[in-house]
Amino acid sequence: MNTKQWAAFIFLTFIWGASFLWIKIAVQEVSPLTVVTLRLFMALLALIVFLVIRKPGVPRGWRLWGVLMLQGLLSTAIPWLLITWAEKSIDSALATVLNATVPLFTIVIAHFFLTDDRVTSRRIVGLLIGFVGVFVLVHEELIAGWSAKEGVVSLVLLGQGAMLLASASYGISNVYARVKLRGAAPIVQAFYTMLLADAVMWIVTPVIEPGFTLPKKTLTWVAITWLGMLGAGVCYLIFYHLLHSIGPTRVATVTYAVPVVGVTLGVVFLDEKLDWTMVIGTILIVSGVWYVNRK
Repeated sequence: MNTKQWAAFIFLTFIWGASFLWIKIAVQEVSPLTVVTLRLFMALLALIVFLVIRKPGVPRGWRLWGVLMLQGLLSTAIPWLLITWAEKSIDSALATVLNATVPLFTIVIAHFFLTDDRVTSRRIVGLLIGFVGVFVLVHEELIAGWSAKEGVVSLVLLGQGAMLLASASYGISNVYARVKLRGAAPIVQAFYTMLLADAVMWIVTPVIEPGFTLPKKTLTWVAITWLGMLGAGVCYLIFYHLLHSIGPTRVATVTYAVPVVGVTLGVVFLDEKLDWTMVIGTILIVSGVWYVNRK
């Protein structure tokens, strides 16, 4: 990667690393559905500025609109809802480390759909190291996740599962965008995927939550604005640029740098526990994905 690409990569790392802290703050007042719906709306406000400046035109053809709709669900609505719901039951530090499995999912999926992104023996070793890291990270919660009564799954275990499903959704969307949206301007991909995803959320949210209410706390609005305008609007514009310039696997590795930021913020500002499993698990995940992508 060149200097500009590295600068963009580092920017994504810091903004997305802080996002898990803001999500944790936002869900203390409003529901996950409300957070996702408002976050998408804020993202659109930010992206409209770029849309007016670049004037890329409106996408043509029902096929392209269908691709943008599916990409919007896979890359934003579904994973954001899963992550936001998960953070009601798990620490933001754990959430950000589980999110670091995105490159592992991306590598496996890309092998079957991209000719220039195949799984090799070296990558398999990296995958195994990474997944061992995930197991080390959550093994205590996995054991405690099943209650003594009739094997009922705890909310903590469900939250971890939701995070891994969100990572899988990101992995699918990374490869899907590379295959189906190659050549489309980054602003088109970012704006219209979020526009369609937000349209779905405004339909679904009032149905599932008839008592839909806006946040009252200033800090909650700060969190949602950060998540929407920076964490979604600006970051997704940069992300789609990198996706097509350096490839889905390499751009997905931004998530193995994110835990460093996320864990630090969670421990410093939310008084979350930092123990040896978090440290060792993080080291193994980062080492695994680094080994997969090293030259």
